[in-house]
Amino acid sequence: MDARPRRNPVVGLLLVAAGVTVWSAMHPADYATWFFELFIGAIGVAVLAVSSGRFRFSGFVYLVVALHYVILATGAKYTYAQVPLFNWLRDVLDLSRNHFDRVGHFAQGVTPALLTREVLLRTTGLGRGKWLACLSICVALAFSAFYEILEWIWVVLFYPDRGPEWLGMQGDSWDAQADMLMALLGGLVAVLGFSGVHDKSIAAIQHPAETPKASP
Repeated sequence: MDARPRRNPVVGLLLVAAGVTVWSAMHPADYATWFFELFIGAIGVAVLAVSSGRFRFSGFVYLVVALHYVILATGAKYTYAQVPLFNWLRDVLDLSRNHFDRVGHFAQGVTPALLTREVLLRTTGLGRGKWLACLSICVALAFSAFYEILEWIWVVLFYPDRGPEWLGMQGDSWDAQADMLMALLGGLVAVLGFSGVHDKSIAAIQHPAETPKASP
């Protein structure tokens, strides 16, 4: 029997979030933009931490949330259109734009899909299968659409003369639609590609001796 204490993934998530928040807050491109880009993620991390006593997610989900928060903090610091590494990739690969925002919206599909999948699996009678996959992906896409609406409202209220610039459209009139497509792809990858490792992570906190078969 392994007597070693299990690491608490919630503590790890909080440490990562705190560290990257401090780094991100050091001389960001714009503090108002920094706040907008980070506050939803910060609220999400806080809710997961506070509720962990009653409902603790699997370690895999906390890892995904931590990685997503790093993406959010990076976009908040530089703005999504000016992340240095992706500016370099744009120049080296002769791309038309900085694509870091696509990475962010892909993650915006992955995280809600996995959160939804786990909640449905553990709190409802819904089993693994097509309905679980469909609902998880739909929630991810709905969250992406909600975020686009939130961005639109924020621009109308505070940046009415700088909409395309603030939104980081980079000349792409279909930017919002492309962002939602990336979220959809992220949801699909999360549910169809990560279900096996997700199931094992769930089993580790529920029934350590069981290893469920991979299934959407």
